[in-house]
Amino acid sequence: MEHRTPNRLINEKSPYLQQHAYNPVDWHPWGEEAFALARAEDKPIFLSIGYSTCHWCHVMERESFEDADIAALLRATVVAVKVDREERPDLDTLYMTFCQALTGRGGWPLTVFLTPDGQPFFAGTYFPKESGYGRTGLRELLQRVLMAWKSNRQAVIGNASQVLDAVRDQMAAADTGATVEPAEAELEAGRAQLTAIFDAQNGGFGGAPKFPSPHNLLFLLREYRRTGDSACLSMVRASLNAMRRGGVYDQVGFGLHRYATDAVWFLPHFEKMLYDQALAAMAYTEAFLATGEAAYKRTALEIFDYVRRDLTSPDGLFYSAEDADSEGVEGKFYVWTATELRALLGADATLFMNVYGASEDGNFHDEATGEGSGGNILSLPASLEAAAATAGLDAAGLAERLERCRLILLAAREKRVRPLCDDKVLTDINGLMIAALAKAARAFDDEELANQARRAADGLLAHLALPNGRLLHRLRLGEAAIPGMLDDYAFLAWGLIELYQTVFETTYLGQAVGLTKALLAHFGDGEAGGFFLTPDDGETLLLRQKIYYDAAIPSGNSVAFFVLTTLFRLTGDTTYKESAAALARAMAPRLAEHASGHAFFLCGLSQLLARASEVTIAGDPASPDTQALARAIFTQYLPEAAVVLRPATASDDDEPDIVALAPFTRYQLPADGHAAAHVCRGGSCQPPTTDVAKMLKLLGD
Repeated sequence: MEHRTPNRLINEKSPYLQQHAYNPVDWHPWGEEAFALARAEDKPIFLSIGYSTCHWCHVMERESFEDADIAALLRATVVAVKVDREERPDLDTLYMTFCQALTGRGGWPLTVFLTPDGQPFFAGTYFPKESGYGRTGLRELLQRVLMAWKSNRQAVIGNASQVLDAVRDQMAAADTGATVEPAEAELEAGRAQLTAIFDAQNGGFGGAPKFPSPHNLLFLLREYRRTGDSACLSMVRASLNAMRRGGVYDQVGFGLHRYATDAVWFLPHFEKMLYDQALAAMAYTEAFLATGEAAYKRTALEIFDYVRRDLTSPDGLFYSAEDADSEGVEGKFYVWTATELRALLGADATLFMNVYGASEDGNFHDEATGEGSGGNILSLPASLEAAAATAGLDAAGLAERLERCRLILLAAREKRVRPLCDDKVLTDINGLMIAALAKAARAFDDEELANQARRAADGLLAHLALPNGRLLHRLRLGEAAIPGMLDDYAFLAWGLIELYQTVFETTYLGQAVGLTKALLAHFGDGEAGGFFLTPDDGETLLLRQKIYYDAAIPSGNSVAFFVLTTLFRLTGDTTYKESAAALARAMAPRLAEHASGHAFFLCGLSQLLARASEVTIAGDPASPDTQALARAIFTQYLPEAAVVLRPATASDDDEPDIVALAPFTRYQLPADGHAAAHVCRGGSCQPPTTDVAKMLKLLGD
């Protein structure tokens, strides 16, 4: 094997940066050393941002960054800097904003040229090595940049300053705020916008490519609960059913691929992200509560099974993602030839292939060329019931045979070369998974899921929480690093709130309170409202941004709104209510522009406007009557309910800041000694009740 000398990335912990550590490119990690060199050598910065499971990042590496000539050209013209967007979402968001302002679009790999003081003057995404078919190649681009830098530098710097000023002005204009909090009109606008782009034939929203976007579904579920509008539930059911049956779902090993490249959910982009699993599991869990359909519970449990098997560290924390590629080929790990299926499944092969849409010639065609690969992507073109009828079998018998086949294929697939697992542990995304596990644990009355959530929360707090109440963003190979950002605080606080309402251990609620106080202290924008992505004592960048729009995951501001409103209802602390109101006013102009682009904020708003309920259960946590009251709430679809458990022996002095609801000063058992539920709804509190049916009636009236 050819010996290669590592570059400076060899000392980095990021799997993405490690992937590039043996490129002939003289890569630098982000930092002052790179910028000092750019100033000393009078060169621009070539900033390349991506992530370890990004297919086109791999393509650009193979084509250009492994090429000795391109590496030499980079060394001669620029200082090359590599950034993992998942480690540094602040840098990614900042320079993606400029890319979109300059080109009207974005994506990864993100390619940006900067002045030595960090100002971007050119941006794009993937560049092939050579120019052709009307597309500029990296070789030609570097030559053009060198020429402009040498001969027309003042114009280059002037253009960079103009773009920076334009983005800054746009941010300032958007931050004018509003004097009134958003209300029902914004919820109606969000529903109408999603309805307008709903794909009634295939499920999901829009055409190709098609993303799961579970936060849209969570919003529609809440609106179904609030308004009774069956159209909201129909959109959710059609989307969840289509995703589960499509090739975008891993029919053998479970879990969702990143997105479908087509409109019918068949051809996936094969990478798997932890955040997609967490949000999708939440949507399936809540759909089960709203409908009682067992298939949704089964799918949520399948997703958790995948995460436990392939994305969980030995100490119970969660890895970030799995790659789309293995052995240099996208999807190779997941597809099957007819020959393989027949050899493995024997007499059941024909039945299995018919049910899962596999063919002798293969149904997987290259996205770019359309050429057949001979491989099959497994999907369910028809429902299990319809497939059973076609095969002349009963549905239960067919399901049993298909499950035997699936386990055979899973065992065989485990012997293949696996896609790379990005084993970074990220605080924010782990917070999402903790929230998902906790929600499912109480919905399904599943102690194992609760223990997984508890173990992950304890591990995160042990490794990534600092003694001063602050958080770090990333853990890998024993190193916790990178100051926490808004999403880390908001998402982990959300996970801890959900975990508290599942296991009723006040430590978790207290930790959520502590994180939220740190969020308010270091990320807020005072009277303007809203929260910055980076803390007030973080690295100084060109701009300090506030992100409101939901992308693949909900924005930190959207989740912060949910956290603040829920903590107010759990603790009675009006600081949270006032901060949530300021955030809502800051969000109002964005909602006016595009309400459905802030679907998770609308989730929180819908819960508030659905006559939000607060329930305090007083009783012995271990007693059957206490547990019966709690289970009765958890098995209903009541997203607007916030639940506290107060041991009957608690006094006013027992941590009143985190366990006492404002309307109550003391929780006593009734004279008969049974656990009691204290229900407040829409600002009105009712006498305590020991009767499950009466409690549910109070919550439903």
